[in-house]
Amino acid sequence: MRAEVTVQGAGVMGLALGWVCAARGARVRVIDPRGPGAGASGGLVGALAPHAPERWDEAKAFQRDALLAAGTFWEGVRAAGGVDPGWARTGRLLPLPDRHAVAIAEARAKAAEDLWAGAAVWRLEAAPDGWGPVSASGLVVRETLSGRVAPRRAVAALAAAIRERGGEIVPDGPEEGPIVEATGWEGLAARGWGGAVRGQAALLRLAGRETAPQIHGPGLYVVPHADGTVAVGSTSEPGETGPATDDRLEALIARAQALVPALAGAPVIERWAGARPRAATGRLVMGQAADGRYVLNGGFRTGFGLAPLAAAVMADLILDGRDGIPATFRLPETR
Repeated sequence: MRAEVTVQGAGVMGLALGWVCAARGARVRVIDPRGPGAGASGGLVGALAPHAPERWDEAKAFQRDALLAAGTFWEGVRAAGGVDPGWARTGRLLPLPDRHAVAIAEARAKAAEDLWAGAAVWRLEAAPDGWGPVSASGLVVRETLSGRVAPRRAVAALAAAIRERGGEIVPDGPEEGPIVEATGWEGLAARGWGGAVRGQAALLRLAGRETAPQIHGPGLYVVPHADGTVAVGSTSEPGETGPATDDRLEALIARAQALVPALAGAPVIERWAGARPRAATGRLVMGQAADGRYVLNGGFRTGFGLAPLAAAVMADLILDGRDGIPATFRLPETR
């Protein structure tokens, strides 16, 4: 008899878990009254980027492993459901404003040789002409572990893959088998484990940069996508949840254009605002709660990046009873 799993929430975490469980032979029902990607996972940016290779801990190791697993994961999703998630490992460029920043970057480059085990590089080079950031030192970091997805296409790809394996994505329905809460900021708030941090982002039309690296500055991501658009994000507004954009987004767009001159004159074709789930710990929370339900939540800015590995680890726990959850990600009540 096939195992049954019910997932509450059709954001990237809930859908990724639903897909992994369905791929392992489980009968999956994903329940979300608003439909797939209605919350933070329906945004624009889709940057999958690692933390700096320094002060290493199990959370950074987990993120590295998740990013290394991303290609196989998203290609499997595409092959199963026939929908392209917009995945590519494009890397990123980081401007270095002064000698102090250069010295830090050089130390991180040495650390990356060991911590990234040759799977990706963190190296210094001259700031490129054309597509590149303004860098006062004339140098940038080129890092090759980062990837990107197109969030809405990735959500659609996961939904298609789940359905292809016989799973359901419905607005309501019976909850059968283990129940997993992947319910975003509302779910965190209901359990007293966190809440919302609103973000605003924009999508610009700029063809010819489809495979270019991402460019990241302080609090700012510039992410080219395969459809001739470039996403710019995001603001960080704790406690806010409203869907309307405001002057903070316009200021972010202006900062992006100052950092990346190639964006000057590119038309803005969409503005977006949404509330992202941030746990009080500042990290993903996952595991089985005291009431018997499972929780996978709190991805905040790292949801798409962590989803491939987080879904696999949760599926191990739910389907096979194998608990490989890192201590740093365990639920607050089980630490």
